[in-house]
Amino acid sequence: MIIDCAHYQDGRRLDEGPVPLEEAAARRGLGGFVWLGLFEPGEEELAQVRDTFGLHELAVEDALNTHMRPKLESYDQDVQLVILRTARYNDDAEEVEFGEISVFLAPAFVITVRQGVASELRGARQRLEQRPELLAAGSASALWAILDQVVDDYAPVVAGLERDIDQVEATVFSGAAAPTERIYSLRREATGFYRAVHPLLGVTGSVERVVDKKLRHYLRDVRDHLLLVDEEVAAQRDLLGTILEANIAVLSVEHTRISVEQNSTIEQLTILATVFLPLTFVTGFFGQNFSWLVGHIAGGAAFIVYGIGGLVLPLTLLFLWLRLRMSRTGTPAALDDH
Repeated sequence: MIIDCAHYQDGRRLDEGPVPLEEAAARRGLGGFVWLGLFEPGEEELAQVRDTFGLHELAVEDALNTHMRPKLESYDQDVQLVILRTARYNDDAEEVEFGEISVFLAPAFVITVRQGVASELRGARQRLEQRPELLAAGSASALWAILDQVVDDYAPVVAGLERDIDQVEATVFSGAAAPTERIYSLRREATGFYRAVHPLLGVTGSVERVVDKKLRHYLRDVRDHLLLVDEEVAAQRDLLGTILEANIAVLSVEHTRISVEQNSTIEQLTILATVFLPLTFVTGFFGQNFSWLVGHIAGGAAFIVYGIGGLVLPLTLLFLWLRLRMSRTGTPAALDDH
């Protein structure tokens, strides 16, 4: 839908309210430039704008598609298409939301097609209208205002990612394992943000070389801010890589500790099973109650010899066998450790 449409001439806005689309297109030959702002237009609405302003069909198709990287392309009739990636940090979801702004730039008009909620351009238009000396420089001043708005909106994203990274870093380097999915999610967001920021350096450099000298200083200032953001995002990507490696190391140590505990438990159970195996055999044998056994174990002495002795003898033989086996293999006897 159309957010605003205005005709600017001699550094001021000629109309108080929005100008109808057909009338705005008819004013292109009257001097100054027309700035048409669209937010998530449909194909039919964008096709109407294309026919009204004579835009190239491939340029309009680019404006409808989502791009991963900013770019600058030139079309016929001195029309340039500038693709910008916008970003906004969502505090509730703790994630980065990306959008896109397509700018059709010509000497007589500027058409902005905004996709996504990030980088609302109303504030950029109002700030530019308060700077008549820049507004008088022509349609390129609108592009400067848009770039300045988009780059300024990058700063809260950097701060939001920095807070999330600090939290994950504190968790990992405290010795506790952080959720690996969270680290991967942050790295994916930082990578997407880097793809939005880094290519924009080339776009701003190209724009800076062709605009009026009056705007070059302001575009250079935008580029300086963009360089700072680019460096911070690159550092965040590297730091997340280090955090991911450290988290994997912490998880490996934790898994090793659990494995050692499990091995110790299994060792103890094995020893118990080894001890009770002969005892179970002896008690099972004497528990059969056949006539000879019942007839010959009638007193306490016989019970000690056959009952207690029958248990002590296999345990002694088992102990001697384990000692002999351990002495031959050179490994410490497991029974001595318990």
